[in-house]
Amino acid sequence: MFGVCLLFLSLLSMSSTLEMITPTQPLKDGTNENVTLVSTNGTFEAGFFSPSNSGSRYLGIWYKTISPRTVVWVANKETPLQDHSGVLELDSDQGILSIKSGTGAKIWSSNASHTPSKPVSVELLESGNMVVKDGYNNFLWQSFDYPDDTLLPGMKLGMNLKTGHYRALRSWKSLNDPTPGEFSFGVDTRGLPQLVITKDSNDDIVYRPGSWNGVGVTGVPGQRTTHPSTKSLFVMNEDEIFYEFQLLNSSTKLRSRLLPEGYQMRLLWSDESKSWDPLYTGSFDECEKYGMCGANTICNVSGAHQHCECLSGFRSNVADSTCDRIIPLDCNKGDSFKKYEGMKLPDTSSSWYDKRMSLEECQKLCLSNCSCTAYAQLDISANGSGCLQWFHNIVDFRILAQDGQDFYLRIGASKFQGMLFILQFIHN
Repeated sequence: MFGVCLLFLSLLSMSSTLEMITPTQPLKDGTNENVTLVSTNGTFEAGFFSPSNSGSRYLGIWYKTISPRTVVWVANKETPLQDHSGVLELDSDQGILSIKSGTGAKIWSSNASHTPSKPVSVELLESGNMVVKDGYNNFLWQSFDYPDDTLLPGMKLGMNLKTGHYRALRSWKSLNDPTPGEFSFGVDTRGLPQLVITKDSNDDIVYRPGSWNGVGVTGVPGQRTTHPSTKSLFVMNEDEIFYEFQLLNSSTKLRSRLLPEGYQMRLLWSDESKSWDPLYTGSFDECEKYGMCGANTICNVSGAHQHCECLSGFRSNVADSTCDRIIPLDCNKGDSFKKYEGMKLPDTSSSWYDKRMSLEECQKLCLSNCSCTAYAQLDISANGSGCLQWFHNIVDFRILAQDGQDFYLRIGASKFQGMLFILQFIHN
């Protein structure tokens, strides 16, 4: 009996939880006691941890009841601790969180949006968002504003246009090493905003899920049959531009992760199999690689094979692997449009859009502008609305197996079509 009591007491000393962190109640790491911060209903937990096969210590957030540990956010990715002496402290005057080592050296700190009204505290919300709050429940800082490699429901990717603050995912170096990796996933706010994955070495786009069309993201097929417990949003207004997904059933556990290889995976937790099941893998086929076929081309995957072809009215330029227009556009000679169906819309970073215009008005406006090279419907939900136009080369254009859109390419005057056909026939 005495031995059982000793074991019980030792287990109590090994683990304890906090409902909040205050200036007088920090969160400490330790070899004999593991103190963590837990959300109200116990969905998420925050504390110090070591990844598999590593002795480095990080402050992170993970799902409390899921094993093995699924980490969704890490604070000190670039400055890990090498022992269990770490302390997470809250400054009462400025409302700033900081991680300090055993020597008192500050290795990571947050910031604050404004001078706090006392008292201040740190809480972990049921959404997985760790927040610093003042006495009036204002958020002075929140982890959702500084994403790691994981997108959780309710977390925004995009830009606050008033403050200029930009939120994007950043991949890990490897699955068990949270050191910042090569890839970022966020919103390109140029032209019609679109989701992109970029590589840091040159900041080039490597994959472009696409822009929002009122139903889903244009380059991600199958979104009309996604999990019924989720809802995606793409908001564009004068204050902010952001993408997020929301849960319609609070009991669902869903996350999206940017993997070290540079592609995105959306995962749903299954209580039956006790595993994360992929809803969307985001792995690349050849056509999903950005600009795979060059400018003014169509990329098409048929079976295991991928091939490229020039758009109507263009022919291949062997010198630079692009396609050049055969007959220049001329507003005064009755240019027309070639309709493509079932397409992933091209790169919209140099596009223009209007939410109120009809498709017919969009066509007329494009014809009246000698620089307009193509158009499409902006919003395909309900009866469709809005106008989207391109003014430069058509880039990253492909055929989709499902959920593609109509795209209207401007081509030279009809009286030249006979010549155009002959030129294309000779080239082929």
